[in-house]
Amino acid sequence: MPPAAGAEPVARPAYQKYAVDVRPSAIDGQGAFAAEPVPARRKIGEIRGETISVAEARIRATRTERIMIVELSARKAIDFSKSADPMRYTNHSCRPNARLCIRQGRVEFYAVRDIAVGDEVTVDYGETHHEGRLACRCGAPGCRGAL
Repeated sequence: MPPAAGAEPVARPAYQKYAVDVRPSAIDGQGAFAAEPVPARRKIGEIRGETISVAEARIRATRTERIMIVELSARKAIDFSKSADPMRYTNHSCRPNARLCIRQGRVEFYAVRDIAVGDEVTVDYGETHHEGRLACRCGAPGCRGAL
């Protein structure tokens, strides 16, 4: 299926199990949108990036508004800001359709329910480097209001 209008075509590496388009999101900036149906409980894909220390991650988080960092452990984090993986554009939702899972040092995404073509893939960010100071714009019923 061709990318949707306004979508950025992205080559799909082997670890990206389902096609995802990157395009403008009503939630924030760019988003990751399903380009094919994704059944519940299936791996959608993963993100790869630069491995850094948690100390460096926290410094970088203070220097940018758009934080693309996941802490893997108390000592290790991954910065996705320069990654070409489309899942790096996964936005937060207080009622997500996917979950982020850290497995063997990899950041993977799994559908928590069926995701239809054109749906934005979202996860609950949980605790963030924003420490509750960033307004949540997910628009979901019961939105917590902040990240």
